[in-house]
Amino acid sequence: MTAASPSELMTIVSSRLLCDGTVCFVGIGIPSKAATLARITHAPNLILIYESGTIGARPETFPLSIGDGELATTADTVVSTMEVFSYWLQGGRVAVGFLGAAQVDRFANLNSTVIGDYAAPKVRLPGAGGAPEIAALAAETFVIIKHDKSRLVEKVDFVTSAGFLDGGGARQQKGICNSGPSVIITDLCCFRPDSETKELIVTQLHPGVTREDVRNATGWEVTFGDDLFETQPPTETELATLRELELRTELVQSGSGE
Repeated sequence: MTAASPSELMTIVSSRLLCDGTVCFVGIGIPSKAATLARITHAPNLILIYESGTIGARPETFPLSIGDGELATTADTVVSTMEVFSYWLQGGRVAVGFLGAAQVDRFANLNSTVIGDYAAPKVRLPGAGGAPEIAALAAETFVIIKHDKSRLVEKVDFVTSAGFLDGGGARQQKGICNSGPSVIITDLCCFRPDSETKELIVTQLHPGVTREDVRNATGWEVTFGDDLFETQPPTETELATLRELELRTELVQSGSGE
């Protein structure tokens, strides 16, 4: 079996963070890939919630969007979006919010709105969706993002979803009382917030990645944790399952696997 690509490794590392029985509010894209992989491999009782109102979805392929029919047909139940956000999220019933973003800054603020000035952006992105509420109301948030200087920036161009704002106690001072982003997973490493400053520090390097690689790909002066360790490589089962899911998804979306 060929070695895992950086993207595959990032997905597998993210999936390992999800524990069996956890209630997880999932974003589309790599968060959904990681959550699906976790449910199929080591967390069969992982409860996946999507913004469209599907509770307990068990997709066997990666959904194209929150409106993908497989989410509804495999779910325990389908409720209104209002119920998802009020009863589940605002009611404190979501343990993990799992999000992606176009930009993340050194205090774990997320941008999925614009690149550049808001009034005259270079790129207008898809927008917030439910991410601001997920980031503010889930007990903790996992964030996954490809690692380069255009994405991991000193300060995001627009704060779509609050991380730790300006650091320290700024999040709590604004009345956002959950713990916030607990881990940022990239294809090079994992960051976690410093307990006092809330600045992201590197706690984990993926196999073959050096400190210099991370420094060169990050838009701020990176700090490395005292207990820095190397990520365990993917197991054959993890990698084979992920690739099988990718192939199955490709076949179904092309119409060949129906």
